Amino acid sequence: MNARLTFAAVVLGGAALAGLVAPLFAAQAGIESASIDLAMRYAPPSLAHPLGTDELGRDVALRLALGARVSLAVGLCAALAASLVGTTIGLLAGYAGGRTDAFLMRTTDAVLSLPVLPVLIVLAAADPAKIGLPGGDAGGLVRIVVIVAAFGWPKVARLVRAATLSLAARDFVRAATALGASPLRVALVHILPNCAAPILVATALAVGGTILFESVLSFLGLGIQPPVPSWGNMLGGAQETIWQAPWLALWPGLSILAVVAATNLLADALQERFDPRRRVNAT
Repeated sequence: MNARLTFAAVVLGGAALAGLVAPLFAAQAGIESASIDLAMRYAPPSLAHPLGTDELGRDVALRLALGARVSLAVGLCAALAASLVGTTIGLLAGYAGGRTDAFLMRTTDAVLSLPVLPVLIVLAAADPAKIGLPGGDAGGLVRIVVIVAAFGWPKVARLVRAATLSLAARDFVRAATALGASPLRVALVHILPNCAAPILVATALAVGGTILFESVLSFLGLGIQPPVPSWGNMLGGAQETIWQAPWLALWPGLSILAVVAATNLLADALQERFDPRRRVNAT
């Protein structure tokens, strides 16, 4: 295991573990992330509060760990959904060819040409009920996942299409076709498994990008809404007290930086693992 993969595993595993054990630790210690203690506003780091408290006296460490659950869940779910849609479209376009390929790729180009961040902001600001999504905390998570996935699939689709076009010309695919294998079997059994490398790399990159998008939307007040903690809305709440209590912005900012860097390093390690030419150059 190289250094990049080790760093990615430590950071992502640590964030996931913190998110999983945070509710258990809070229940054991009798602490609630939403409990307000105005007498403890802006308390500096201490044994009782290792990362200090925020403007409402809430424990920053606990909220940071709970925010990891939200940010990682949104990033992973949106990335998987975008990869699933992109893989389906790319596989269909590359294997079917002709007008189907032309239509799907022009649709992909149209989505890629959209200014993603402004469109995400407009859609996130819309009333969930008007676009058929549930409200509440779960509705906010679902809305972010759906919006990000709806605009995150084109890159995966183009990668899978390119891999499919290359694989379709290989001898083992031609042999399977000559032996009478159906187009669906050829696509799913012979082509799709060999597209795993670009799909995994694109998914790993999409996780980091989605976490950034969620953080931006939550920072602007359009993503995950308080009192549910996420790293983005923690940054948004800290912007007015950056000089009075700088740790309120420091910890969520460092968390976003570390996790996004870890996903990028993980994608790079996967790319090196599946690309023999890069492995040769690295050695």
